Order: sequence, then C-alpha cells, then structure tokens
Amino acid sequence: MSSEEGAERAGPGRPVPEDHVAARIKLEREVRGWSTVKLAEEMAAAGHPINQSAIWRIESGKPRRRVNLDEALGFCKVFDITMQDLTGPPGELATPRIRQLAHEYVQMTLEYRQLRAAIDRNQMHLHEIEMELNAYGDKGPEQRGQVDELLQLEERALRRSLHPSQAHLRNQGQPPTGE
Repeated sequence: MSSEEGAERAGPGRPVPEDHVAARIKLEREVRGWSTVKLAEEMAAAGHPINQSAIWRIESGKPRRRVNLDEALGFCKVFDITMQDLTGPPGELATPRIRQLAHEYVQMTLEYRQLRAAIDRNQMHLHEIEMELNAYGDKGPEQRGQVDELLQLEERALRRSLHPSQAHLRNQGQPPTGE
C-alpha cells in the first residue's frame, strides 16, 4: 500500500466510527484531567502500551492515526467503557463537566443507599435494645437505677477509649444519647 493510500484510509475516507473513537478518547481523557502522557501510562499499566505521541495523533493528527483492536480494547479497559461506547457518537454525551457530575451523582447515590440501609439496620437494632432495657427498667426503681448506671458507665468507658483527637468529648459529662 502506498503512503497516499494509507493517508486516505486514516483520513477523510475512513469510517465514521473511527472519528467517534478519536473524539471519545479525547473526551474521556479530558474528563479525567489526564494528559496524553498520563493516558499512555494508564494504557501501559493495563497491558496495552501506546506512546503519548500516538495518542495525540489519534486525537488531533492530520490525518488522524487509526486505532487498532488491541488499543481499542485497552482504551475500553482504562476508561471502563464498552466497545459500543467507544465507537458511538460522543456528541450524544453531555459536556465533560456534566458527565463528571453524572458519574459522581451515581456513585454518591449508591453510597447513600448503602449508608441508609446500614443506618436503618442500626436504628432497628437500637430500638430493640432500648425496648429490652426499658422492659427491665420498668420492673422497678432498682432496675431502672441499674440500667441508668450501666449506661453512664458504658458512656464513660467509650469516651476514655476514644482517639486522643476527640479528647474534648471525654470530660463533657453528657448523658448517653437517647436519655
């Protein structure tokens, strides 16, 4: 193949998905705030080495450099996207900032749901404990005094065991939460 044929294959006559790949690589790199050098390092770490200048030629070269299958798989791995995402029209995606916000939103929503579930389990368990302590305390003033004294002792023991950075909580003498 002559160099003119090679330029034609890599230039204006190439399939549209190849233009999408180039635009998507640049978009994904910029969303992460990576330089072409950083992307080359990430690709090497993922087992798909490519040099920084090749990445620049893929994104901005005139004509653009083509991406081989191994490199495409590497970009998918590094960016955690599918081949369909890599070859699809990147214009359908929002700006890099909106994509970053969408990513953060999904991550934080998942974390929130996990924390909310843990809080709900904790709250149910606390309610069960409180019911049992109250049932014991309702047997008479002596039992109520025992429960109150045990709660205060446990609170003090917990404060003593706190990290030194939280020492200011130790001597406040606050009653246990829920009293």
